Amino acid sequence: VQLQASGGGLVQAGGFLRLSCVVSGSIHKIDAMAWYRQAPGKERELVAEITDSGNTNYASSVKGRFTISRINAKKAIDLQMNSLKFEDTAAYYCLATVVSRIYTGDVWGKGTQVTVSS
Repeated sequence: VQLQASGGGLVQAGGFLRLSCVVSGSIHKIDAMAWYRQAPGKERELVAEITDSGNTNYASSVKGRFTISRINAKKAIDLQMNSLKFEDTAAYYCLATVVSRIYTGDVWGKGTQVTVSS
């Protein structure tokens, strides 16, 4: 089971980016999926999460600016990031809680870098 994240890049403050994360591999079920981020010198923090039933939760710092969505048929989630701020600069990681024949638990994707210029 692997997660592939994409969509990072360099953007000016006030701009927008859309991140995508796709789960590959043979799995029975995907429970919650989430985006985390980690800025240099800081701990990894939750940005947004979405359950298999579509319930969402956001960090207070991104609420109202970021939207997480889930495409179950594609085993994917997106993160629409609007009104980006300099402090949103970080490596963004996706996480999925999966159930498969050989593994049940959390799987992390490799990070995708988001850089917001002020």
